Amino acid sequence: MADPTRVLVPTFGRPREDEALAYALEAYPDAEVIVLAVVTPIGTPLSEGGVLERDDERTARARDRAAELLESVDAGAATDRVRIEVREGRPANVIPTYASDEGVDHVVMYGHGTETSGLVRRLLGRTVATTVVERTDRPVTVLG
Repeated sequence: MADPTRVLVPTFGRPREDEALAYALEAYPDAEVIVLAVVTPIGTPLSEGGVLERDDERTARARDRAAELLESVDAGAATDRVRIEVREGRPANVIPTYASDEGVDHVVMYGHGTETSGLVRRLLGRTVATTVVERTDRPVTVLG
């Protein structure tokens, strides 16, 4: 399999997303890397909690969060091949749809909650990473 030319790294405000971005930049040095900042709708379990914020404020905050993520990995010269996109919706829905619609070759994400026990997963529900793997037809690297 050839190296991907377009790699998607989703971010929705969870810990260790910087590790996924750093991995994508290092593992695929010739690929365009798209940092997808997902703005979770208000009232969903992953919502940022900005009930009184307007949508444009939440979108701006998501874009800023993605830019800070890029700065945190010290991407250096690699920033010329990184693009930030913002979409609203549930991450488990937005990520596979974006990957398919935008011609992404590979998805790299941190497996939030993959280390939890079966009992905890049954109580809290499926992880976003698990759902993305099942819903996308693109290869997905889940770091954990």
